[in-house]
Amino acid sequence: MPPRILITRSLPPEAMSLAQARAAVDLHPGPHSLPRADLIARLKDKAGLVCLITDTIDAEVLSGAPELKVVANVAVGYNNIDVAAATTRGIVVTNTPEVLTETTADFTWALLMAVARRVVEGDGYVRAGKFGRWEWELLWGADVHGKTLGIFGFGRIGKAVARRARGFGMRILYHDTVRADAAAERELGATYVDKTTLLKESDFVTLHTLLSPETRHLIGATELRQMKRTAYLINASRGPCVNEAELVQALKEGWIAGAALDVYEEEPKVHPGLLSLPNVVLAPHIASASRETRLRMATLAVENCVAVLEGKTPPTPVNPEVLRK
Repeated sequence: MPPRILITRSLPPEAMSLAQARAAVDLHPGPHSLPRADLIARLKDKAGLVCLITDTIDAEVLSGAPELKVVANVAVGYNNIDVAAATTRGIVVTNTPEVLTETTADFTWALLMAVARRVVEGDGYVRAGKFGRWEWELLWGADVHGKTLGIFGFGRIGKAVARRARGFGMRILYHDTVRADAAAERELGATYVDKTTLLKESDFVTLHTLLSPETRHLIGATELRQMKRTAYLINASRGPCVNEAELVQALKEGWIAGAALDVYEEEPKVHPGLLSLPNVVLAPHIASASRETRLRMATLAVENCVAVLEGKTPPTPVNPEVLRK
C-alpha cells in the first residue's frame, strides 16, 4: 500500500502528478489554510505532509500524527514549523532552497527600482488621469547606477543581488555573521563592513537574512536614524526583521527617503501607517512568485517528501541529524 500524505494546498499539475504516482494523496484544494482542527484530524494517519509557510506545524500538530515521518515545506523559510519538536519525534523537515534564489533576487531589484524611480506613484498618476503633459519636475526619483548598495545577509540570495548590482556599477557593502571567503568578495566586488558602516554609507539597504532572535527587529529606530536621509530600505526576506512602527515614523519624519517591502511583521496584516505613505512600495509576499520558480519549489517539496517515505535521503533536509539516527 502506498504511503499516505497530506498536501495542504493545490500544487502545479506536474508536482501533483509526481505525488500521486508515489503516494496516496489527501489534498486540501481550497485557497486558504486548513483550519487547525481539520489539519490535526487529517494528519493523524499520514506518513508525509507537504505544506506551505502559512501552515503552522507546531508540537501539538506533530504529536497528533504518530505515523508522520516527514514535513516538506514549500518554502525556504521554516519558521512555521517547530523543527526541534519534529527532530525529537524523529520527523524529517525539509525546505526548498536554491530554486528560488535568482527569482527572489530579481524581485528585490524590482522593489529597489520601483521605490527609487517612483514607478508605483507614476502608475497611479497616469491611471488617475493626471498626465496632461510632460513636466520638468514631475516625480523626480533617485539614480541607482553608481550608488552604494548595502546587503544584510550574504547567503545565496544576497550574493545574487550583489551580482546584479555590478551591472549598475554600484559599490557593494555587506554584513553577515559569517564573512564570505576572499574569492567570493573579489568575484562580486563586495566589501565586508560592520553594521553601522553599512547603514551610514549605503544609498540602498537590502535585507536577505533568516528570521532568528538575533535578526528580529534587525532594523528599528536606531538603525533607521543611522541611514542617510536619501537612502532606501528594501525587505524581501522576513517581515519581523523590521520594526514596522518605527519604520513608519522614519518615513513620516524623513529619516530615510523610502522603503519597499514584500514581507510584513505580522503578515498578512500590514501596519496601517504604511498604507497611506507615498514613499513606500508594498507587495503581497510574491518574491518567488514566477510560474517557473513556484513549479520548481513544489516539485522539490514533493521530491523531498517521497524520498523520505521511500527510505532515501531527501535533497534538502533542514534537520539532517534525524537521518543519521
